[in-house]
Amino acid sequence: MQLGIIGLGKMGGNLALQAHEKGIDVVGMSRSAKPDLERQGVYIAKDLHSLADRLRAPRVVYLSLPAGPTVDTVLEEFGKHLDNGDVVMDGGNSMYLDSIEREKRMEGKGIHFLDCGTSGGIDGARHGACFMVGGREEGIEIAEPVLKALAVENGYLHTGQPGSGHFAKLVHNGIEFGMLQSIAEGTALLRASGFKLDLAAIYKNWSNGSVIRSWLVELMEKGLREQGMDKFEGYVEDTGEVNWLVQDAINKEVPVPVISQSIMELFKSRMTDSDAYKSIALMRHGFGGHPFGEDKKIARERKTSRIKGF
Repeated sequence: MQLGIIGLGKMGGNLALQAHEKGIDVVGMSRSAKPDLERQGVYIAKDLHSLADRLRAPRVVYLSLPAGPTVDTVLEEFGKHLDNGDVVMDGGNSMYLDSIEREKRMEGKGIHFLDCGTSGGIDGARHGACFMVGGREEGIEIAEPVLKALAVENGYLHTGQPGSGHFAKLVHNGIEFGMLQSIAEGTALLRASGFKLDLAAIYKNWSNGSVIRSWLVELMEKGLREQGMDKFEGYVEDTGEVNWLVQDAINKEVPVPVISQSIMELFKSRMTDSDAYKSIALMRHGFGGHPFGEDKKIARERKTSRIKGF
């Protein structure tokens, strides 16, 4: 099998390493040099033409890019080097309405476009991800063997028609925000209890047999042991996808009070500090390498990552 990956950051780079270790011939491309990946066997193409030229038809290419205009720019340029029947997957957190429009545009050129919602964070990219993929059957049949090879057991799903993969990932992210907020509020209560509690030990206990056991609970324990709660501020950045979900829910007249409130709490984290906001920052750093504190690049992405309006 072969796989092209455009964008070799935290997610794309780790997917490339996982694929290479599983015997998949990986051809990557990045704006910056990636000597570590090259040393580990990932071939780095110098440009889009070279990437396309090294892949056999039908090509399968995964985009690991920030949502927004960058995706369209790459699709426009890369499309000039592709042939009928090739497959391009958008593995980022694009707005599902944008993905529907992109699929129509690329299908008109004879290229299959799949919206590939990707979850599992950096660890998932490295060792086995969760993919929820929307798109037509023809493109799915070509890309499916690679995706199944890179997914954990039962971690690959063809969700259905174009746009459905990114919609499923959008809902996933909303649920994630609500879970983060709940765990964070619990942490704040534990810290204010008046008891001399070992919070990391409590979260380890909850990770073993309790009703709320989960990876986020495990990450909370890990963050407490490695970072503590007093070395950083609780300013939480995000790229704004869950804002889209709340707006979409309003349009569909579906009540989402917990998800909506989790967004309001993120806004509040940028104005005031608290143990709850620090807890969210700890967990987000744990699964996605998200920064502690303000990040102007991510703040800009909130404004530019959606193309299609509601």
